[in-house]
Amino acid sequence: MTSEIKVEVTQEEIIRPSSPTPHHLRSSNLSVFDQLTPQVYVSALLFYPSNNDDSHSLAAERSKILKRSLSVVLTRFYPFAGTIQSKDVSICCNDHGAKFVEARVNCPMLQVFDKPDLGMLKQLHPNAIESVAGTGHLLLVQANFFECGGMAIVVNISHKLIDAYTLCKFINSWSAISLSSVSTDHVVPPVEFGAAASLFPPLEFLSSTRASVGFVKYNCITKRFLFDASKIATLKLKAASATVPNPTRVEVVSALIWKCAMEASRSNSGVIRPSFWCQFVNMRKILPQSPAENLLGNLVGYSVAKTEESEVEHDLGSLVFKLRRGVEELKEKYGNGISSEDVFQQFNELGKLIGKVDIDNYCLTSWCRFPFYEADFGWGKPSWLSNIPSTAELKNMISLVDVSDGIGIEARLTLKEEDMAMIESNEELLAYASLNPCVV
Repeated sequence: MTSEIKVEVTQEEIIRPSSPTPHHLRSSNLSVFDQLTPQVYVSALLFYPSNNDDSHSLAAERSKILKRSLSVVLTRFYPFAGTIQSKDVSICCNDHGAKFVEARVNCPMLQVFDKPDLGMLKQLHPNAIESVAGTGHLLLVQANFFECGGMAIVVNISHKLIDAYTLCKFINSWSAISLSSVSTDHVVPPVEFGAAASLFPPLEFLSSTRASVGFVKYNCITKRFLFDASKIATLKLKAASATVPNPTRVEVVSALIWKCAMEASRSNSGVIRPSFWCQFVNMRKILPQSPAENLLGNLVGYSVAKTEESEVEHDLGSLVFKLRRGVEELKEKYGNGISSEDVFQQFNELGKLIGKVDIDNYCLTSWCRFPFYEADFGWGKPSWLSNIPSTAELKNMISLVDVSDGIGIEARLTLKEEDMAMIESNEELLAYASLNPCVV
């Protein structure tokens, strides 16, 4: 199906802040969290259905609105228009600009929605995302206009500058300006760049080593699974226990995926190994020293849940408890604060854990409850959010995002081919999840 669509770039433009960045803001320091983050792009793909038959004039008008409002919002998110300075300790906020690409897609949007695949979605992204995010523009946007009049906006920002929280805040700020056509003071909440670096300063020795978590690449395959609202409600009832009577959506979906992944690994390897589930966590909800609403950049830690070789069978309730306990242990450990050395130590331990070959390890990143679906640029809210994780080719990575109703969850699993073959036919998983269904 990937070959059935053609994306033609019609225009490329550099968008700079509508007002020059003041001299005293020309340098923005990175934190130790940013230092430890790899130089890749984080992407969000937002689909907006057509509300007008005149697709050509509609595309031209929407493009003007997007570029004008992007220029305005960059005055507040000025590091996104800059460049990374040497040693990865700061951003030169030099108004270098963001790259804005316009493209036409030779099919209706429904063709992409019909069992979308990763290769097809990648065609809607700027070609530059294949490069290292730091050697060119830190922000890349592509507006894709379909034959039917619908459009898909792709936002790619260097992971050195953002986590999911910051990405969502940027997109919603940009869309608010586009929708209201007023100054940023009325629609964009206060933002702080460089504040994280004062709380969690970069470590000098990391500047020369470029240390980051080293994930292992294998011959992997990525598949999309959809858990709708009714199936999640049933799954919650099944996973509830005396220890966790009210499990969350993310907990029950994670527990089921973990259970099925362990079964696939055991079936293919013929041995029972310890299994670790690492979940990336928004530290703004944990750390006392962070102004949660305004602090931007990367502020992500991780929790760990594990099973032992002696645990042959796993029920959902026990796995949910392990997941809940892992997050609680993270809160207990860093609830009173975290130092830059603590951050380095935590990510160093994660790197060692992921590198072990005698255990099964899985990593989860969740965008659930981030309000991406509120991004109305002036033509309604998106009908579908898709993210292509920066770790899409790395083994045992799982990403979760909300569906448009805010209750269902879409999961992307990246596993070794032999494990994915087992997952795809797992009856317990398929009782609650649909394998790559049509988006509509």
